[in-house]
Amino acid sequence: MDQERYAMMEAMYNETFKDIKEGEIVRGKVVSVNDKEAVVDIGFKSEAFVPMEEFINIQDFDVGSEVEVLIESIEDEEGHLILSHSKAEKLKGWMKLGDTISEGDYVEGRVLTQVKGGFIVNVDGIEAFLPMSLSAFRGVSSDEILSKKFKFQVAKLNKLRRNLILSRREVVQKEREIVRDQLWSELEKGQKREGVVKGITDFGAFIDLGGVDGLLHITDMSWTRINHPSEVVKVGDKIEVLILDYNQEDSKVSLGLKQIVDNPWTDIYEKYPTGTKTKGKVVNVMPYGVFVEIEKGIEGLLHSSEITWQKKLVNPQEMFKVGDEIEVQIINVDKDSKRISLSMKQLEDNPWLDAGKNYEVNTNVKGKIRGFTDYGAFVELDSGLEGMIHISDMSWTKKINHPQDVLEKGQDVEVLVLAVDQENRKINLGLKQLMENPWPKIAEQYPVGTELDTEVVLNSNFGVFVKLGDDIEALVYSSEIDKEQAAALKPGDKLKVKIIKVDVEQMKIGVSAKL
Repeated sequence: MDQERYAMMEAMYNETFKDIKEGEIVRGKVVSVNDKEAVVDIGFKSEAFVPMEEFINIQDFDVGSEVEVLIESIEDEEGHLILSHSKAEKLKGWMKLGDTISEGDYVEGRVLTQVKGGFIVNVDGIEAFLPMSLSAFRGVSSDEILSKKFKFQVAKLNKLRRNLILSRREVVQKEREIVRDQLWSELEKGQKREGVVKGITDFGAFIDLGGVDGLLHITDMSWTRINHPSEVVKVGDKIEVLILDYNQEDSKVSLGLKQIVDNPWTDIYEKYPTGTKTKGKVVNVMPYGVFVEIEKGIEGLLHSSEITWQKKLVNPQEMFKVGDEIEVQIINVDKDSKRISLSMKQLEDNPWLDAGKNYEVNTNVKGKIRGFTDYGAFVELDSGLEGMIHISDMSWTKKINHPQDVLEKGQDVEVLVLAVDQENRKINLGLKQLMENPWPKIAEQYPVGTELDTEVVLNSNFGVFVKLGDDIEALVYSSEIDKEQAAALKPGDKLKVKIIKVDVEQMKIGVSAKL
């Protein structure tokens, strides 16, 4: 009886063994599951362990589920049955796609992972390779790629070797062409569209409207004057623009940004009539003046000549900085050229109107040295007005080459008012006039014919200046000295001369070295 039972079991075993073959795909039942593997029963003498990572795409996977597996080996060296679910899926995929796709066809697949040189893509269970050079994923993050579905073109197909290479470049190009054609058909003048800043140049910014690039020129960015497009937009910004014009044949689209809002210059004459006082913010400081924003999109120029009554020449860069809040008065508006002239000094009484009365000629006044030119020194008077001491009015007798040789910046001085020109805003001041004119006495001290020893002060091409006494200089004309002798003289040398001319009115003494 036992022998018959054994024979029957052996027959059943052999029958089962004959029914399965290596390389076949069969259905099995999951009998147990843990974190690492699943035990699958295909009705063979033994069950097989299949790694859980092979079931990554199985939905509602659990004990009792039926799965398809590939029989890799009926019995390995240890006598175990070897099954593979992933290889079964791949084989099924090739069986399905092998006869239905060809190079150039379009397929859909899910990006599984990134590898060296590209990506692995699952196409109906087949693992295909997507080279990086054909991926069109430049600038796209991994989060936007991995586990996502995309459309691809079959670049290369080798059915015998089961090798599938994909390309996304042609798909993207075709999609762009479709989107571009659709966009061109939708464009209209005056239409508002959203775009992304693609690039910036000195003359404007290029905006990607979603397949078609448009130019947003710097003059169409803001109603306010700007120096560079980067002051308004930056690469990557999403902005709303207005279609000003377009030409599909030339692939040109002109865009506007400032046109999205109302033109603030439309009713400028009503808002800012001449004489209006207003406040504004300094937005730019130049050597010739200050640009002031009096409202969004409206700027005016405060010229350096309109800053103060007191000084004729001022440096705005020393007085203002960007961001300063100042009060100004509108003195002129030109809507056509979009220019507004501003003034600060018009907010104050003009002190020059009373300058003649406050600074009478031949009166002594006090002030402070504020600056120099080659020909004189500027003096700030008590009222804030500015006068000038000419270099010729600094000393009766001394030849002054530079005003700084006599005066210092910030020095307090007392001067005499020589002249007042209210119309041209000039006050001439004298320093030497506070002292008695010494020339009548000098004429007596140095009569014509007097011979004396002097010291060379300066040797010039028209003569030699010599020092007679304290701050008294005379000129030896080139005709009154031997050329060789004159050429050898230098400051500090001694020279004997004779007085040949004394001009009290011109305050000059002429001498000769020809004794």
